[in-house]
Amino acid sequence: SFADSSLLNERKRRDREERLNIVLWRQPLVTLQYFFLETLINLKEWTIKLWHRRSVLVSLLLMLAVLTATYYVEGTHQQYVRYMEKKFFWCAYWVGLGILSSVGLGTGLHTFLLYLGPHIASVTLAAYECNSVNFPEPPYPDQIICPDEEVEGSISLWAIISKVRLEACMWGAGTAIGELPPYFMARAARLSGAEPDDEEYQEFEEMLEHAETAQDFASRAKLAVQNLVQKVGFFGILACASIPNPLFDLAGITCGHFLVPFWTFFGATLIGKAVIKMHIQKLFVIITFSKHIVEQMVSLIGAVPRVGPSLQKPFQEYLEAQRLKLHHKQDGGAPQGENWLSWMFEKLVIAMVCYFILSIINSMAQSYAKRLQQKMYSEEKTK
Repeated sequence: SFADSSLLNERKRRDREERLNIVLWRQPLVTLQYFFLETLINLKEWTIKLWHRRSVLVSLLLMLAVLTATYYVEGTHQQYVRYMEKKFFWCAYWVGLGILSSVGLGTGLHTFLLYLGPHIASVTLAAYECNSVNFPEPPYPDQIICPDEEVEGSISLWAIISKVRLEACMWGAGTAIGELPPYFMARAARLSGAEPDDEEYQEFEEMLEHAETAQDFASRAKLAVQNLVQKVGFFGILACASIPNPLFDLAGITCGHFLVPFWTFFGATLIGKAVIKMHIQKLFVIITFSKHIVEQMVSLIGAVPRVGPSLQKPFQEYLEAQRLKLHHKQDGGAPQGENWLSWMFEKLVIAMVCYFILSIINSMAQSYAKRLQQKMYSEEKTK
């Protein structure tokens, strides 16, 4: 029995390594073929599921037809429709970016650093320059410009926090939704007794097996998070979700494995990520990009011996260009430094999108390869 178990584990390991080699840059034709076949299988499965829930589908289609008619029929309600449309797409945009943060790289940081963080920083710089957050709509949020009327007094920190609260909370809610797939996967595995071929789940099981002998800091930290979530429950999950915590990746798997109720897990995660953690991150960005701190940072750059003035000049030009743009005084195109920064940001975003698409293709191709291997297992057992 021990020998059979050892052979089975060895075979699973070889099959897993074989699947991991099915990627576009190693086996492009096989990967594309498996990707299209897996796509067809998924479309078939989704069609069958929709047919079994056709009453719900018909209700959704009827509601969509009513909304479409409301959208296109002229009347006094159109101003409310346009307002709701704008808010809906704005919220959906940030929720989608939040989901991509959790599902894409697992740390919940990359879309914050690329999108939400720069947005909050732009609003902060504009608020201190304009002495107001009542930016004209439109063009806000696509473009930030100062209001025409002069405002007395000074801008408050609370006003800036309130201005970016909606998008920050929507992004946090998206990261909470992105934690659900590991939870459902681990819960289904525990209830069915099956072992999903998921690296994080296997890492979690290995951590449980070697819990007593773990010596390195990373394993002990992950084990501490797992014990906190398991024993404290709602408030343990809330505590782990309320701080920027890369170890929270295993929290969904932990809660699913130990059959924590769905609303206990999701409610604590939603409150922690969308309310508490987002206010912490938002406050950090706002304070960091407040006017006096930015001026101090630029002056410190200029104080660096020899290279300081040359490094300081692009930042000063960029800040001056942003100030002129806020006051409708930009002319003659953007400075060279801004073009360079914009070009770098665009290329980084394009690279991330391409990597995300490639990872989806590779993952679906490997999923089809797993189907073939499981089919081979079942045929061997029937012989």
